[in-house]
Amino acid sequence: MSWSYDLTIPSELAGQTVRTCLQTWLVPKRIQGQLRQGRRIRINQFPASVASPLQAGDHLQLTFIANDFRTPVSNYLPDSAATVSVLYRNANLLVVNKPAGTKSHPNQPGERGSILNHLAAYLAPSQQAPYMVHRLDQMTSGAMVVALNPVVVPILDRLISTKVIRRTYYAWVRGHFAQTFGQFDAPIGHDPADKRKRWVNTFDAQPALTTYQVVTTTPRQTLVKLSLTTGRTHQLRVHLAASGHPILGDPLYDDHADQAPRLMLHAQALALQLPFSTTSVFVPAPLPPLFHQLGLIEHY
Repeated sequence: MSWSYDLTIPSELAGQTVRTCLQTWLVPKRIQGQLRQGRRIRINQFPASVASPLQAGDHLQLTFIANDFRTPVSNYLPDSAATVSVLYRNANLLVVNKPAGTKSHPNQPGERGSILNHLAAYLAPSQQAPYMVHRLDQMTSGAMVVALNPVVVPILDRLISTKVIRRTYYAWVRGHFAQTFGQFDAPIGHDPADKRKRWVNTFDAQPALTTYQVVTTTPRQTLVKLSLTTGRTHQLRVHLAASGHPILGDPLYDDHADQAPRLMLHAQALALQLPFSTTSVFVPAPLPPLFHQLGLIEHY
């Protein structure tokens, strides 16, 4: 099993070595070493090393093999593809619009029903398979990146962890904010009273930063746009609840969660830098119809 790339060198990388290009593209150092040791680097069809210089228009050929990766094979059992809504797709990745209530991935061997199971069925006709990059909480809907091969998984991981890939969320929350714009910066850790939960300023709290912007209001509720600078577990849910504005329908942090039919949190957009490229794409995920029904939301 192998994955081959034929990459045309852009003008901004002219004069750089293969090593520098691989570093720029966030290929892990371990995999760089395995490409070198396996002599799986070619320039314009001729064998090359990581020290070889490149010119604009050169073709850099890289061949990756299964031993390069911790999880070279995708083993998600296929499920129905009927509910799959793909927002963006290229040869390396796709962005799927995950429904609320659907798991991002299975938790047990043989389990089905997650978005990755559905994508396994969706991709089977093209002989591709899904690889997990990040997850959304089961109750959260919206844009989720999925890799289509193991090569780009560590690259996408780095792009997310360094916030080059940016995620925007919308949430309906209780109450009104004193300011239209603001930030929450309380550190987040495990809730000592409930192992399912996280909370602010706990014994093991780590730095966390969330930015919010008020989008619209009803007499009792507020729709906010949210962005993450850090990525702590339940970060948006905890920061909003700790500020006195829990997300409607949140079973862990909203005392009146049973009044709403779902967690009113949606991953509304992804700003992606594509692997092996300087190209960026913006992928929106339309708000679910329920988010526009202000008369209903006012009574949740």
